[in-house]
Amino acid sequence: MTETPSPATEFTDADMTLAEHQGRWAMFWEQFRSNRMAVAGMVIFILFFLTALAGLGLTSGANPVLNPSTIRLQEKLLPPLSQAAVAKRLDDAPPLGGRYLLGTDDLGRDVFARMMQGAWVSLTVGFVAVGIAIAIGIFLGGIAGYYGQLAIGLHHLMGLLLPVAGIVMAGSLSAAGGTILAIVGIAWLAAGLALSRRAPTLAPVLNVPLMTVDTLIMRVVDIMLCFPSFFLILTVVALLPASLYNIMIVIGLTSWMGTTRFVRAEFLSLREQDFVAAAKALGVNELRIVFLHMMPNAIAPVLVSATLGIASAILTEAGLSFLGFGVPPPHATWGNILSDGKRFIFDAPWLTFAPGTVILLVVLAFNLFGEGLRDVLNPRLRERH
Repeated sequence: MTETPSPATEFTDADMTLAEHQGRWAMFWEQFRSNRMAVAGMVIFILFFLTALAGLGLTSGANPVLNPSTIRLQEKLLPPLSQAAVAKRLDDAPPLGGRYLLGTDDLGRDVFARMMQGAWVSLTVGFVAVGIAIAIGIFLGGIAGYYGQLAIGLHHLMGLLLPVAGIVMAGSLSAAGGTILAIVGIAWLAAGLALSRRAPTLAPVLNVPLMTVDTLIMRVVDIMLCFPSFFLILTVVALLPASLYNIMIVIGLTSWMGTTRFVRAEFLSLREQDFVAAAKALGVNELRIVFLHMMPNAIAPVLVSATLGIASAILTEAGLSFLGFGVPPPHATWGNILSDGKRFIFDAPWLTFAPGTVILLVVLAFNLFGEGLRDVLNPRLRERH
């Protein structure tokens, strides 16, 4: 007689997969936890995230709990932990025990309230700008890595360059002229494709190979890397209206090059793996191969790049606001608080130390957190710790 296994010893494929998944995450967490600096960076990152959410709730609305724009000229340049005197008689005292935790600025505004509002602005700029950069980098890097060997013909190149030139022209010089140029480029590309199909004799002329897809994308990346990023952003921002959305978009559109190179390198390696060859042999659609099979395996360096990119975006926004090209009033940012305080660095040093210290800690935390993720997600670096 054969013995039937007891229920306690039966394991399904789903149980084995779940156990393997949990074991992998436990191994990652154990390796990450051994890096104390990375853990400290993660803790500061979580605190910053919670503080930004609290700042959004406390400083927004018709009657905010902390009003960063209330002007109290009678109580200007008060040091930290000062008791509100005039504001208390006017029923306009800060809610935190009637004290200004970080003092007041030259207009009597509560620096703590402005710092809380600036935390949300910095978080928004960091995440949205990096989201834009990551989306562009994954798209272009995936194309360069998977379709990089495809040749680009003359009509393809013209059909790509004319719309791009039209978009640039529409944003800076003439909206009507740029729109017309973009339409001409799209029409050129459509006409070239139609002629190639209906008149095969013209196909050799239209499809003269000028370069490959990989060459075109990587040369664009090289050109973008030749420009100093901050000065490029500064130039573009100076030409556009001052807006929080413009700041996020410009930082995102000038920060995608590193992600593109990471994703391209991963795709070039994964393209030759057995599981990709097996998927192609089974007739799996190329889009499914790219997004369901290759992309999850190429996402590790993207996470590290995103973490480090958030720190860079926050620092860039602070620098732009310090120079007067950042988020316009009435929004308070750490950069314009720092800029307002530089005139009173000896009379009211807390106006400089408070935002400067917070910027230093947050950027350092994101860098340490990103370094820790890189060490954990890269098997070749795990032996160092």
